[in-house]
Amino acid sequence: MPHEWQVTTAIVIFLLSYGLIISEKIHRMTVALLGAVIMLLLGILSQEEAVRSIDFNTLGLLIGMMIIVGILRRTGVFEYFAVKAAKAAKGSPVGILVLLSLVTAVASAFLDNVTTVLLIVPVTLSITDTLEVDPVPFLISEVMAANIGGTATLIGDPPNIMIGGAVGLSFNDFVVNLTPVIIPILAVNLFLITRIYRRELQSDDAGKARIMALDESEVIKDRALLRKAALVLGLTILGFILHGLLNLESATIALAGAAFLLLFTGEEPEDILLSVEWPTLFFFIGLFIIVGALEHVGVIRWVAEAGLRLTGGAVGPTTLLILWLSAIASAFVDNIPFVATMIPLIKAMGEMGGMDTTPLWWSLALGACLGGNGTIIGASANVIVAGMAEKNGIAISFIRFMKVAFPLMLVSIAMSHLYLWLRYLT
Repeated sequence: MPHEWQVTTAIVIFLLSYGLIISEKIHRMTVALLGAVIMLLLGILSQEEAVRSIDFNTLGLLIGMMIIVGILRRTGVFEYFAVKAAKAAKGSPVGILVLLSLVTAVASAFLDNVTTVLLIVPVTLSITDTLEVDPVPFLISEVMAANIGGTATLIGDPPNIMIGGAVGLSFNDFVVNLTPVIIPILAVNLFLITRIYRRELQSDDAGKARIMALDESEVIKDRALLRKAALVLGLTILGFILHGLLNLESATIALAGAAFLLLFTGEEPEDILLSVEWPTLFFFIGLFIIVGALEHVGVIRWVAEAGLRLTGGAVGPTTLLILWLSAIASAFVDNIPFVATMIPLIKAMGEMGGMDTTPLWWSLALGACLGGNGTIIGASANVIVAGMAEKNGIAISFIRFMKVAFPLMLVSIAMSHLYLWLRYLT
């Protein structure tokens, strides 16, 4: 049994870490690692217990996909699709916004939303500059599409990677259970955004003509590399779909894809590893250890018992409570630490209440991923887009983003509420 001081100390370290992550005064990776190290130094967790609390399936999946995308990025294929979309819309700002957002959503589902916005935003700024229109509606639409599209699959958004790794849910499980609601949510969001920004989405004939004059073939930098990278990415995604039959974890498939792509392309590993987001990976490691300490001292179990008392242990109320709690919390707090805390909590609720937790996991995924659309700090993709815009002299303030995004996020969660109720709770 843990001592009382260990329980109190673990809670204090967790809350301080959370507060510092929210404040953004110290880099979140530094905060997470420091919190984890203090847990070890004080003996709340042993080193062996800390290692066991780290989800290596999540880390392996992230590393593998980051390497694959790092190589794919060099081909210019994202720029190609962006220019192609702009020309398909015949230079119409509304059409370009919709098509670029669709490209962003689909790419986010099969790569990840952070990588996708890093690739699509520079092209968007170039296109809006050519059209001479305000880029902010395009950027807000794309960041929301990235978070919505990323919700549909196991690998699209870090919260889903964490949930899938912790529970053993497959790529197909996410597609089958989440895509049916994500498609209408994306459609409704795009419709509402084009209505909200209808005045800003206007351009003259000269701007449209400049768009049509762009040559998409010029942006492909290495066709041989593109063929190899596309083949390996396709096989990797096929592996995710078949991983249950193959009896392989998703991390194994992603790392295999990365290793074979490095072999086939002959790329220098040192160069490619520079594209891996190491701060994100070490942030995950620290966070897993901090939450593991809370679980070890019994805090997670205590919170689970309180949740069961509140909902009476019924699946329906618990599912909907998690959806709305996750959404509101993820709008104001980065969804990664929130999900890291909720995963062992839901597991404990299932063990103690004897309930079927399946709807709870889909509720958590929808709430955390879609809730991240609520504010500019709600998800990593949001923060990255705001930073890239600022570097280009474009201000997207907290309030400007939230005035549009928060109501749209509530619409998405209301649609998710209805979907969960009709599919799992009736």
